[in-house]
Amino acid sequence: MEAIKVYCLEVIPDLSSANTSSIPYSLEQLALQGGVSNVYATCDSMEGLEAQLETLLYEDRQFKDYTLLYFVVEGAEDYMEIDGYTYGLGELAELFEGKLRGKHVHFANTKTLDLDTADSQYFLDVTGAQSLSGYTRSMPILSTPLDCQFFALAADYDDVREWTEALYQKHYAQCKTLGFTLYY
Repeated sequence: MEAIKVYCLEVIPDLSSANTSSIPYSLEQLALQGGVSNVYATCDSMEGLEAQLETLLYEDRQFKDYTLLYFVVEGAEDYMEIDGYTYGLGELAELFEGKLRGKHVHFANTKTLDLDTADSQYFLDVTGAQSLSGYTRSMPILSTPLDCQFFALAADYDDVREWTEALYQKHYAQCKTLGFTLYY
Protein backbone atom coordinates (compact mmCIF):
# COMPACT_ATOMS: atom_id res chain seq x y z
CA MET A 1 0.00 0.00 0.00
CA GLU A 2 1.46 3.33 -1.13
CA ALA A 3 1.70 6.20 1.37
CA ILE A 4 -0.51 9.10 0.29
CA LYS A 5 0.30 12.71 1.09
CA VAL A 6 -2.02 15.58 0.18
CA TYR A 7 -1.13 19.26 -0.18
CA CYS A 8 -4.26 21.40 0.24
CA LEU A 9 -4.44 25.08 -0.67
CA GLU A 10 -7.66 26.83 0.31
CA VAL A 11 -8.55 30.36 -0.70
CA ILE A 12 -10.33 32.06 2.20
CA PRO A 13 -11.92 35.53 2.31
CA ASP A 14 -9.49 37.17 4.74
CA LEU A 15 -6.34 35.82 6.35
CA SER A 16 -6.60 38.35 9.19
CA SER A 17 -9.97 36.89 10.30
CA ALA A 18 -10.46 33.63 12.13
CA ASN A 19 -10.55 30.72 9.68
CA THR A 20 -13.93 29.00 10.03
CA SER A 21 -13.36 26.52 7.22
CA SER A 22 -14.24 22.88 7.78
CA ILE A 23 -11.38 21.75 5.52
CA PRO A 24 -8.67 21.49 8.24
CA TYR A 25 -10.96 19.34 10.40
CA SER A 26 -11.79 17.05 7.48
CA LEU A 27 -8.12 16.66 6.60
CA GLU A 28 -7.31 15.92 10.24
CA GLN A 29 -9.96 13.18 10.27
CA LEU A 30 -8.57 11.82 7.00
CA ALA A 31 -5.13 11.57 8.61
CA LEU A 32 -6.44 9.96 11.78
CA GLN A 33 -8.88 7.52 10.19
CA GLY A 34 -7.44 6.98 6.73
CA GLY A 35 -3.73 7.36 7.37
CA VAL A 36 -3.45 10.03 4.68
CA SER A 37 -0.99 12.69 5.75
CA ASN A 38 -1.52 16.21 4.54
CA VAL A 39 -0.40 19.81 4.60
CA TYR A 40 -2.94 22.63 4.71
CA ALA A 41 -2.24 26.16 3.53
CA THR A 42 -4.40 29.23 2.93
CA CYS A 43 -4.31 32.43 0.97
CA ASP A 44 -6.73 35.31 0.37
CA SER A 45 -5.37 37.04 -2.72
CA MET A 46 -3.81 36.41 -6.10
CA GLU A 47 -0.43 37.42 -4.67
CA GLY A 48 -0.98 35.01 -1.78
CA LEU A 49 -1.86 32.19 -4.17
CA GLU A 50 1.26 32.78 -6.21
CA ALA A 51 3.40 33.04 -3.06
CA GLN A 52 2.00 29.76 -1.69
CA LEU A 53 2.59 27.98 -4.99
CA GLU A 54 6.13 29.38 -5.27
CA THR A 55 6.84 28.20 -1.72
CA LEU A 56 5.40 24.78 -2.55
CA LEU A 57 7.53 24.43 -5.67
CA TYR A 58 10.83 25.93 -4.55
CA GLU A 59 11.02 25.77 -0.75
CA ASP A 60 8.91 22.81 0.40
CA ARG A 61 11.32 19.91 0.79
CA GLN A 62 8.37 17.51 0.88
CA PHE A 63 7.04 18.53 -2.57
CA LYS A 64 8.30 15.34 -4.21
CA ASP A 65 6.31 13.30 -1.66
CA TYR A 66 2.90 14.84 -2.36
CA THR A 67 0.64 12.49 -4.27
CA LEU A 68 -2.25 14.92 -4.58
CA LEU A 69 -2.61 18.68 -4.85
CA TYR A 70 -6.05 19.68 -3.56
CA PHE A 71 -7.36 23.15 -4.40
CA VAL A 72 -10.34 24.64 -2.59
CA VAL A 73 -10.98 27.78 -4.60
CA GLU A 74 -13.93 29.37 -6.36
CA GLY A 75 -14.25 29.44 -10.12
CA ALA A 76 -15.64 27.59 -13.11
CA GLU A 77 -14.55 25.83 -16.28
CA ASP A 78 -10.91 26.76 -16.94
CA TYR A 79 -10.39 29.56 -14.40
CA MET A 80 -10.16 30.19 -10.68
CA GLU A 81 -11.52 33.34 -9.07
CA ILE A 82 -9.59 34.92 -6.22
CA ASP A 83 -10.46 38.25 -4.63
CA GLY A 84 -12.23 39.46 -7.78
CA TYR A 85 -9.47 38.37 -10.15
CA THR A 86 -9.38 35.35 -12.42
CA TYR A 87 -6.49 32.95 -12.76
CA GLY A 88 -6.66 30.52 -15.67
CA LEU A 89 -5.82 26.85 -15.48
CA GLY A 90 -3.43 27.56 -18.35
CA GLU A 91 -1.55 29.98 -16.09
CA LEU A 92 -1.52 27.37 -13.32
CA ALA A 93 -0.25 24.79 -15.82
CA GLU A 94 2.59 27.08 -16.87
CA LEU A 95 3.57 27.71 -13.25
CA PHE A 96 3.78 23.94 -12.68
CA GLU A 97 5.38 23.27 -16.08
CA GLY A 98 6.85 19.77 -15.99
CA LYS A 99 6.82 19.64 -12.19
CA LEU A 100 3.77 17.44 -11.51
CA ARG A 101 4.96 14.12 -12.92
CA GLY A 102 3.13 11.30 -11.16
CA LYS A 103 0.90 13.69 -9.20
CA HIS A 104 -2.85 14.18 -9.21
CA VAL A 105 -4.57 17.58 -9.11
CA HIS A 106 -8.04 17.76 -7.59
CA PHE A 107 -10.45 20.69 -7.19
CA ALA A 108 -13.24 20.89 -4.61
CA ASN A 109 -16.70 21.65 -5.95
CA THR A 110 -16.30 25.35 -5.12
CA LYS A 111 -14.71 25.53 -8.57
CA THR A 112 -16.58 23.61 -11.24
CA LEU A 113 -14.32 21.69 -13.57
CA ASP A 114 -16.08 21.29 -16.90
CA LEU A 115 -13.31 21.41 -19.47
CA ASP A 116 -13.15 20.54 -23.13
CA THR A 117 -10.65 17.93 -24.22
CA ALA A 118 -8.11 20.48 -25.48
CA ASP A 119 -8.01 22.43 -22.18
CA SER A 120 -7.69 19.34 -20.01
CA GLN A 121 -5.04 17.81 -22.27
CA TYR A 122 -3.08 21.07 -22.29
CA PHE A 123 -3.04 21.12 -18.47
CA LEU A 124 -1.93 17.49 -18.27
CA ASP A 125 0.69 17.82 -21.01
CA VAL A 126 2.26 21.02 -19.68
CA THR A 127 2.34 20.00 -16.00
CA GLY A 128 3.03 16.32 -16.47
CA ALA A 129 0.25 15.56 -13.95
CA GLN A 130 -1.15 12.07 -14.04
CA SER A 131 -4.72 13.31 -13.64
CA LEU A 132 -6.95 16.31 -13.10
CA SER A 133 -10.24 15.84 -11.27
CA GLY A 134 -13.09 17.76 -9.75
CA TYR A 135 -16.82 18.33 -10.20
CA THR A 136 -19.01 19.70 -12.95
CA ARG A 137 -21.64 20.98 -10.53
CA SER A 138 -21.35 23.46 -7.71
CA MET A 139 -23.70 22.70 -4.83
CA PRO A 140 -24.50 24.47 -1.58
CA ILE A 141 -22.71 21.65 0.24
CA LEU A 142 -18.93 21.33 0.12
CA SER A 143 -17.50 18.24 -1.57
CA THR A 144 -14.87 17.70 1.13
CA PRO A 145 -16.36 14.44 2.54
CA LEU A 146 -16.32 12.89 -0.95
CA ASP A 147 -12.90 14.41 -1.68
CA CYS A 148 -11.52 12.75 1.45
CA GLN A 149 -13.01 9.40 0.39
CA PHE A 150 -11.31 9.84 -2.99
CA PHE A 151 -7.97 10.59 -1.31
CA ALA A 152 -8.30 7.62 1.04
CA LEU A 153 -8.83 5.26 -1.92
CA ALA A 154 -5.67 6.48 -3.67
CA ALA A 155 -3.40 4.17 -1.69
CA ASP A 156 -5.20 1.09 -2.99
CA TYR A 157 -4.90 1.74 -6.74
CA ASP A 158 -2.06 2.36 -9.16
CA ASP A 159 -4.39 3.21 -12.04
CA VAL A 160 -6.41 6.41 -11.56
CA ARG A 161 -9.28 4.93 -13.61
CA GLU A 162 -9.62 1.99 -11.21
CA TRP A 163 -9.34 4.40 -8.30
CA THR A 164 -12.17 6.53 -9.72
CA GLU A 165 -14.26 3.44 -10.47
CA ALA A 166 -13.91 2.38 -6.83
CA LEU A 167 -15.07 5.83 -5.73
CA TYR A 168 -18.14 5.53 -7.95
CA GLN A 169 -18.88 2.04 -6.65
CA LYS A 170 -18.77 3.20 -3.04
CA HIS A 171 -20.35 6.66 -3.46
CA TYR A 172 -22.31 6.57 -6.71
CA ALA A 173 -25.11 8.95 -5.69
CA GLN A 174 -22.71 11.62 -4.43
CA CYS A 175 -20.47 11.31 -7.50
CA LYS A 176 -23.43 11.69 -9.87
CA THR A 177 -25.02 14.54 -7.91
CA LEU A 178 -21.81 16.57 -7.83
CA GLY A 179 -20.73 15.49 -11.32
CA PHE A 180 -17.37 13.99 -10.38
CA THR A 181 -15.11 14.16 -13.42
CA LEU A 182 -11.65 12.88 -14.22
CA TYR A 183 -9.22 13.87 -16.96
CA TYR A 184 -6.16 11.68 -17.48
